[in-house]
Amino acid sequence: MLKHKSWQSLWAIASLAIGLSAGQAVVADDDPLKVGFVYVGPVGDYGWSYEHDRGRIDAKEYFGDKIETTYVERVPEGADAERVIRQMAQAGSDIIFTTSFGFMNPTLKVAKRFPKIKFEHATGYKRAKNVSTYLLRTYEGRYVSGIAAGMETKTNTIGYIASFPIPEVIRDINAVYMAAKSVNPDVKIKIMWVSTWYDPVKETEAANALMAQGADVIIQHTDSPAPLQAAEKKGVKGIGQASDMSKFAKNAHMFSIQDKWSSYYINRIQKVMDKSWVSEDYWGGFADDMLVVASINDNLPIKTKDAVMNAYNDIKSGKLKPFTGPIYDNQGNLVVKEGHSLTDQELASVNWYVKGIDASIPK
Repeated sequence: MLKHKSWQSLWAIASLAIGLSAGQAVVADDDPLKVGFVYVGPVGDYGWSYEHDRGRIDAKEYFGDKIETTYVERVPEGADAERVIRQMAQAGSDIIFTTSFGFMNPTLKVAKRFPKIKFEHATGYKRAKNVSTYLLRTYEGRYVSGIAAGMETKTNTIGYIASFPIPEVIRDINAVYMAAKSVNPDVKIKIMWVSTWYDPVKETEAANALMAQGADVIIQHTDSPAPLQAAEKKGVKGIGQASDMSKFAKNAHMFSIQDKWSSYYINRIQKVMDKSWVSEDYWGGFADDMLVVASINDNLPIKTKDAVMNAYNDIKSGKLKPFTGPIYDNQGNLVVKEGHSLTDQELASVNWYVKGIDASIPK
């Protein structure tokens, strides 16, 4: 199994590669398929990047010597991302998965230069003939999180640590609040923007600031267990992000919403092997078992557990669609008509807070 390589070492590989053309290296039919992954955080974040790398490892175990995988971690969104992706392409990759929203434009730029290579971008919305997009219905997990938060808060205040004001994060904040409001009409949500996906220090500071403002349930859209650990110290509740974070907060951890990428990576790699890969926009969620409720704490009241699992099952079966109208934004505008459930395209462009959220979206 190939281990982590810096982008500098990838450049060295690219420089030594033989048979590179304008599109891709010439690869014999019996050579392993070369699969690259680009991560925004460290594989040890115990959150987003950690779960993507578990998917990579599972794919490697599934295919064995039929594939060769490599990854680069801690890649900043921007010029560095474009360099890393380009160097992976030059090194002879057959398919490259880029796993953060800010990798969208860099991925498209490199894909245009290497039309024979397949690219997959997580959480984005721009596609090309050789660029596919994929993401999770994280709002489904946020909705069940909101139900638990609304039922368990004693101060009627939920704290939300937000990363960047992109549609995914905004719709997830809305999902938490709508769900919490459905079980607790007095609930409020306070939002703290940290402008990072992974920074344990900033995440801890944000959690402490929210708790100082009365929040006694912490929900995060960042990737380290630091917010849960801060909640544990203060004796309040929290929910794990992207991975099972139960071991980091024995008492504070209510449950985690865990991402499961393995089936997707195996499926898409197989399609490249079969020469049946086509660009598409894929959304996975509860129904696909790509998003699960993990490690519900024994200390959670039965009533709350039942409410969480009932909502989970209703969403999974399609009985409950969280973004079904009528929904008003916090300016009083009707943004989802009665009876209408937002389409994937509409979900991908959510840029408003729902009625009751007393905050503005950062520019």
